[in-house]
Amino acid sequence: MTAARILDHKGSEVFTVSPDDTLEAATRFLRDRRVGAAVALDAQGRPAGVFSERDLVRAVAEHGAGALSMTVSSVMTRGLITAGPGADVDELMALMTDRRVRHVIILQDGEMTGVVSIGDVVKRKIAEAEAEAENLKAYIESA
Repeated sequence: MTAARILDHKGSEVFTVSPDDTLEAATRFLRDRRVGAAVALDAQGRPAGVFSERDLVRAVAEHGAGALSMTVSSVMTRGLITAGPGADVDELMALMTDRRVRHVIILQDGEMTGVVSIGDVVKRKIAEAEAEAENLKAYIESA
């Protein structure tokens, strides 16, 4: 399954925050939408980084409760990890593993079309394994 198909199934809405948002505001945003990350957009509307739960944990561990008044730009993950819509689940999984990230931004012709999370990848891998098990079971039963 490709990134484009994953986005077709889950939807392509991208949750975004401003790099100038406080961690408190950005964390409430994640909580309210029940997501683990949001793309931080610069003034021109381009992805500048990703703010995730991991970034929050690192900030609080280093700065204590005062971290909540820090800005997203001070803790977000820069160096965006991206893939094209044709990337398959195994490619996405390898990219996430190699780069130690949980979210990959999907770009088509330079435009952000969605975000695929590690949870999306795991769901697809489980579905593949279940389908393979069903096929094997059907094959064995027909023999």
